[in-house]
Amino acid sequence: MRSHYCGALRAAHEGETVTLCGWVQRRRDHGGVIFLDVRDRTGFVQVVFDPDTEESFALADRMRSEYVIQLTGRVRMRPEGTRNPEMPTGDVEVLGKTLTLLNSSATPPFVLDEYSDAGEDVRLRYRYLDLRRPEMQARLALRSKISRVIRNTLEEAGCIDVETPILTRATPEGARDYLVPSRTHPGEFFALPQSPQLFKQLLMISGLDRYYQIAKCFRDEDLRADRQPEFTQVDIELSFADEETVMALGETLVKRLFEEVLEVSLPTFPRMTWEEAMRRYGSDKPDLRNPLELVDVADLMAEVDFKVFSGPAKDPGGRVAALRAPGGAALSRKVIDDYTRFVGIYGAKGLAYIKVNSLAEGLEGLQSPIIKFLPEAVVRAVLDRVGAEDGDLVFFGADQTRVVNESLGALRLKLGQDLNLVDEAAWAPLWVVAFPMFEKDRSGAFTPLHHPFTAPEGSPDSLKADPGAALSRAYDLVLNGYELGGGSIRIHDLAMQRAVLEILGLDEAEAQARFGFFLDALAYGAPPHGGIAFGLDRIVMLMSGTSAIRDVIAFPKTQTAACLMTAAPSTVDLAQLQELSLRSTAAPRQASEQSDSPSVDNA
Repeated sequence: MRSHYCGALRAAHEGETVTLCGWVQRRRDHGGVIFLDVRDRTGFVQVVFDPDTEESFALADRMRSEYVIQLTGRVRMRPEGTRNPEMPTGDVEVLGKTLTLLNSSATPPFVLDEYSDAGEDVRLRYRYLDLRRPEMQARLALRSKISRVIRNTLEEAGCIDVETPILTRATPEGARDYLVPSRTHPGEFFALPQSPQLFKQLLMISGLDRYYQIAKCFRDEDLRADRQPEFTQVDIELSFADEETVMALGETLVKRLFEEVLEVSLPTFPRMTWEEAMRRYGSDKPDLRNPLELVDVADLMAEVDFKVFSGPAKDPGGRVAALRAPGGAALSRKVIDDYTRFVGIYGAKGLAYIKVNSLAEGLEGLQSPIIKFLPEAVVRAVLDRVGAEDGDLVFFGADQTRVVNESLGALRLKLGQDLNLVDEAAWAPLWVVAFPMFEKDRSGAFTPLHHPFTAPEGSPDSLKADPGAALSRAYDLVLNGYELGGGSIRIHDLAMQRAVLEILGLDEAEAQARFGFFLDALAYGAPPHGGIAFGLDRIVMLMSGTSAIRDVIAFPKTQTAACLMTAAPSTVDLAQLQELSLRSTAAPRQASEQSDSPSVDNA
């Protein structure tokens, strides 16, 4: 139906007769000459119809936005003064000779260009129209190119692409599983995988040696801008590998992606322990483009009379830290109050601060509601430790370590943006290593920081002797404050795997009931192995320059895990439930509640 794509026409095609197919982006009538901007996946081209082609001219006059057309014409250079250097096709136009209307279109609910101000709810309701916009098509094309580079890199590294099951059994994090009822096994359920974790380890036990998969995964959890209930994971597992082997391949993959897709050479990938990352940045995925750091001052505050500081300073589970904001003394009280409310989101009970107007004037040169509670020597020692200068503002966090890390870590990121301290054009990769093996939940029970198949340092006996002090052989790759990928060396020894499960509160019978198939496999000569998984959606999000993961997924869900376009999830017929031996106890929602998408008339 066509000889060329619209966006492919250049000056080299001058004089050629071409046939194009696409959508009408806009129609303009300039003094009896009609211009149609015609769009396809590759871009736009300007087509001119003049009255000499009477039938086609009359038809062109009736064209409207998003009409689907086929046209034949001759490529010519645009007249001097009308060329558009901003467009790849801006030097040429097509003099239309014939025009065929392939399909008309209703008036779109929003403008399909980069200037569209439609809300995300409208865009997701009419996603098939939103995807026509050039920026959305460019993002999906970028995603395709990234996937291609990933496959080529891993194939060249000797990895084999193997598909693992989508219907499987519930995982250790079962509360977040999507469950699928079985018709042939009444009362029993499959689960959609949160990760191919056990299957890829089984592939290593099977002797496959090197595996990869671009896998769909599912997790039923509260969502954020960079999370989706169904997501795509670049899964890698290697046999006879240690941390260096896996990390080297992961680093090679990411560097090659940036070189081939963005023509960017990433800097070296430094390494930092989890403990150092939490101490300096309050986060295990720090954005190293931001120069701000948290500084411990608990030792200086332990003996002060101000119990807001001395209490956490003396508490083994507490922390007192300071965060210097360069030039922050110019911030108004209203802005500081806004920051106080912001850290409250993360559990902080307040936000103490000291404004440094003039160090030379001593306490007189400082402005703070807490100065009167602190000895001058302590204040001077704190300001000296954080490197405060005239015009700075020093914030303080004093609470349980988790609260201080989360609140000041978030404040650090916000200040970095608000004070323009972050080089948005830079790329700052980082490996975070030496994670704790376990953390404690609210009941005091141990839970795995990553997953229960991560290998710990040491022996089973040393692990059981002091689980809280154990470190894992895990590693995360962080880029600009986002976790791009995470992995670990896996447990390949049955005794160690049983020890970990025992620490997690699973006795032998329960462990066998939940993981019997995997424990049995470990008994048959499992090789040392490890791997890493990258979030493809997040990689594309970062490389495309958008801040929302929904912008790089063709048909994403909202932050309530709903699809506005298809009105999913939805109720099902009673007959379907009965066939699955199910009964719903939920009150049926009204039709308006089942889909919060706008109607065509209101869009």
